[in-house]
Amino acid sequence: MADPLGVAVLGAGHMGADHIRRLDRVVSGARVAAVADPDAARAKEAVAGIDAATVHPDAEAALDAPGVEAVLIASPGPAHEEALLAAFARGLPVLCEKPMAPDSAGALRVMEAETRHGRRLAQIGFMRRYDAEYRRLKALLDDGRLGRPLMLHCVHRNVSSPPDFTSAMLIDSSVSHEIDAARWLLGQELTAVTVLSPPASSGAPRGLQDPQFVVFETEGGALVDVEVFVNCGFGYQVRCEAVCEAGAARIGDDHGMLVTARGAAGADVPQDYLVRFADAYDREVQAWVDATRRGQVTGPTVWDGYAASVVAEAGVAALESGTRTTVELAPRPGLYAGTGH
Repeated sequence: MADPLGVAVLGAGHMGADHIRRLDRVVSGARVAAVADPDAARAKEAVAGIDAATVHPDAEAALDAPGVEAVLIASPGPAHEEALLAAFARGLPVLCEKPMAPDSAGALRVMEAETRHGRRLAQIGFMRRYDAEYRRLKALLDDGRLGRPLMLHCVHRNVSSPPDFTSAMLIDSSVSHEIDAARWLLGQELTAVTVLSPPASSGAPRGLQDPQFVVFETEGGALVDVEVFVNCGFGYQVRCEAVCEAGAARIGDDHGMLVTARGAAGADVPQDYLVRFADAYDREVQAWVDATRRGQVTGPTVWDGYAASVVAEAGVAALESGTRTTVELAPRPGLYAGTGH
């Protein structure tokens, strides 16, 4: 059996620490070879008990560490572009958490760099494509039994928003997952976006426009609406219903344990995305490791990361202007021809 894939993990915060745990304890065929984080204490805590994992203050030092064969980027979004370009320069395969870059200009630079390399190196971390329910819905839509999709109704709710969360981040951070999921489920690009806002919830921090109602148009004429509510107060919920010409299908309903006692019934509601999508993250990272060990790159492409950035920017513009905003994508490079959405 070949030696485990040596992975450098960039970022040891909430997401990065979870991926370090996953690579060490859940995923087969990989090991944590190096970790980079400016907070040395946090990085050391994340790799406690992992033999031979080295800790570094910056990304490039981790990429150059002995035994590193691949990179998992879980640092804050503004650091992603530089890390991706550094990995490309070394020919290292990458799994990069979203956003691929903090803006569409950076995403375009990443796409141009990978295109110059002449082959795919990066998989972008849109983990919903690996969720069992989303995969079942995708298969159902692809086989055509329900006819042509007409609408997607989506819900994205969080218990509370992090400090310094902005109204724009409801779209370019939260709804970015629905942007990719809609493109993937429908196999269509999104062409325009409109954002509507009710009066802000009393539970939202002062100045935060929460919730929002986002409507996307697609190149095939379907409509996608997203209720995004990041201070709902009760749990983390993600739902999607596809309405087609000959039927409808919905995922994301709560099917966990139902407890009945003392005249009432209740079920647990996940409080965190790492709980709701734990299996999806496990499948995503395992698929990346397996493909990398075969010398392949699969899953969401840099084009998908770029498209999500462009659509999100159009959504933020629509929020700020109060008007319908069109999506303008660059020409799709041949490197991504035939990869689908």
